[in-house]
Amino acid sequence: MKSATTFLMFQGQADEAIQQYQQWFFDLQVESLTYMENSQQVAMAVLHLKGLKIMVNDSAIKHNFTFTPSTSIYVECESAEEIGSLVAQILEGGQALMPLDNYGFSKQFAWVQDRFGVSWQLTYN
Repeated sequence: MKSATTFLMFQGQADEAIQQYQQWFFDLQVESLTYMENSQQVAMAVLHLKGLKIMVNDSAIKHNFTFTPSTSIYVECESAEEIGSLVAQILEGGQALMPLDNYGFSKQFAWVQDRFGVSWQLTYN
């Protein structure tokens, strides 16, 4: 096996999602980004977030499915302020699957789905 990578397939919102994620996560790095010819649709992008490689694209084929909450990106926050800020930002247009709270396994934990349908589990201990 050469590698294993998280892959997020959007349907026309990849560029907008990348821009939004750059605002939420200041250390998100865009390694590469190419667009489909004569379009703002992302042919392929490679992102890096705290050691996690994420590939992103817009599907050229329309599908009857999108993201499922059971697959999520797990983020360990460095402070109570950071988790609170991220949860608030992601909830703008998104939804809380598990609101920010103490669930026993984490002093502060939230499972939120952003407006693009991508799920994020955020924790702070």
